[in-house]
Amino acid sequence: MSTELKDTVLVTGGAGYVGSHTVITLVEENYKVVVIDNFANGNRESINRIEALTNTSIPCYDVDLLNKEDIQKVFKKHPDISCVIHFAALKAVGESVEKPLLYYRVNVLGTINLIEAMTDARVTKIIFSSSATVYGDPKYLPMDEKHPVGNCTSPYAKSKQFVEEILFDICRIKPEWSVMVLRYFNPVGAHSSGMIGEDPQGTPNNLTPYVSQVAIGKRAELLIYGNDYNTHDGTGVRDYLHITDLASGHIAAMKKLKDSTGFKVYNLGTGKGSSVLDVVKAFEKVSGKKINYNIVNRRDGDVATMCADPAKAKAELDWTAKYTLEDMCRDLWNWQLKNPNGFRKVNGLAH
Repeated sequence: MSTELKDTVLVTGGAGYVGSHTVITLVEENYKVVVIDNFANGNRESINRIEALTNTSIPCYDVDLLNKEDIQKVFKKHPDISCVIHFAALKAVGESVEKPLLYYRVNVLGTINLIEAMTDARVTKIIFSSSATVYGDPKYLPMDEKHPVGNCTSPYAKSKQFVEEILFDICRIKPEWSVMVLRYFNPVGAHSSGMIGEDPQGTPNNLTPYVSQVAIGKRAELLIYGNDYNTHDGTGVRDYLHITDLASGHIAAMKKLKDSTGFKVYNLGTGKGSSVLDVVKAFEKVSGKKINYNIVNRRDGDVATMCADPAKAKAELDWTAKYTLEDMCRDLWNWQLKNPNGFRKVNGLAH
């Protein structure tokens, strides 16, 4: 860690899964951090633990992006904020299909409120947490940033694409703005301390937390949706990325953002696909537990393979993923063992 104090960063959704891991990495890199979160997906305990791990006080405000006045108050209270990393969003693909207006209101209108508050505060640098889902069904693999976007299969994905378009238009009319869009593939794992990690509410929407809950006995079996895809073992293949690698991608983007203007897009992934059964085997290896699973029918909208071409991030941000699938599973299992109920029970107290 360098001793030089760097910029002050406002992190929206900083108490969530990706947000919290980015916050701890920013603090370790000596950035000052201010967090806003409405705790719909995040948990304040994650910020408490980051403060304990880093011996740093992090201002954290209960703010909903649908309330622009509350956002403006944070900028006024912290006039040294020079950049925003924007994670705050609803993120369940299935729920977005059932509640499209909710997703457009929170993810799109919330971002517009944030941008207007940034404009009032004369903050012109933002890193936006986007998703590989904006690419829709792959036209070719691996997918680079030139891959067409817009053939989205869910309102969640569309909401991410709409925000990208809004940010692009802002850069078109305000040349002083600097926007970096980071399209994530599949973040998994947890911080090496085992103190922060993914804490899904209810049934997990993502594969790896589901696998870890089966391993620890919270769930009887894993449902695998289809084993007749055109992949090496018939199950769906995804580009899984360690959450710590993803967080370091934001640090790399911050360094580039400082000296650039305009609109830039980067994929963050490993460039290597792993199937559902690959993940199961890796998790069994690191945990020593048998993962019971049952093959069921495919889900609508699932594609056989999604895999990133991360060459642009390597060339322009000097960023590459370092961790293996086994590393991801090991760190997730460490988090699961130390926190069988996620953040909800700490020293016998419910949070």
